[in-house]
Amino acid sequence: MERLTSISALQEKILRNPGTMAHLLADFSINVTEMFRDPSFFKSLRTKVIPLLKDYPAIRIWHVGCSSGEEVYSMAILLHEEGIYEKTRLYATDININILEKARLGTFPLEGMQLYTKNYIEAGGKRAFSEYYKAVDDKVCFHPFLQKNIVFAQHNVVSDHSFNEFDLILCRNVLIYFNKDLQNHVHQLMYDSLSISGFLGLGKREGVKFTRYENCYREFDGPERLYRKVK
Repeated sequence: MERLTSISALQEKILRNPGTMAHLLADFSINVTEMFRDPSFFKSLRTKVIPLLKDYPAIRIWHVGCSSGEEVYSMAILLHEEGIYEKTRLYATDININILEKARLGTFPLEGMQLYTKNYIEAGGKRAFSEYYKAVDDKVCFHPFLQKNIVFAQHNVVSDHSFNEFDLILCRNVLIYFNKDLQNHVHQLMYDSLSISGFLGLGKREGVKFTRYENCYREFDGPERLYRKVK
């Protein structure tokens, strides 16, 4: 990308040119996601977690490492169908400011809709998925009402602090890229940010076992990596 011939040349350019560091960091930021990714996870949220949150006067959800926002919009749709979107605030954060701008637009390639529709149905969707977006050329634009209660913000889980108390935190397929020390650091951040009896959702290859906070959660839905804070 930088048309350099050695790692040393890249190191020097990074030290002398802040823009190069920004490019490198953006490239290291893994932005792989999809709507209703792992549909059984979203179905578990719909059938097991959401019923326990419905009586809350207000609900706060944090999407850690939200990437281009597909899973955040998926959650907004789910909450809308369960009748609690109006009292929920979704905080969607990522280290990559450029991908956050893409997420704010709520516009995605049309070619992904076939897979996303399949995921939506398997996740327990209650309507025609096409009701939530409008096709424009080779893209789809999700309806603005889905963005109403979403706050997109840049946040670095390695260096930034907790900024609210949440009832549900989703940090899916982020920790797999971190070593053990960083994983424990992020687990501390999420633990500090989660209300007592709050829920934590991780990726298929992630978990709380062998972390410092293993005994602070109980397994709520083991196969889906859903946990509940107990102390």
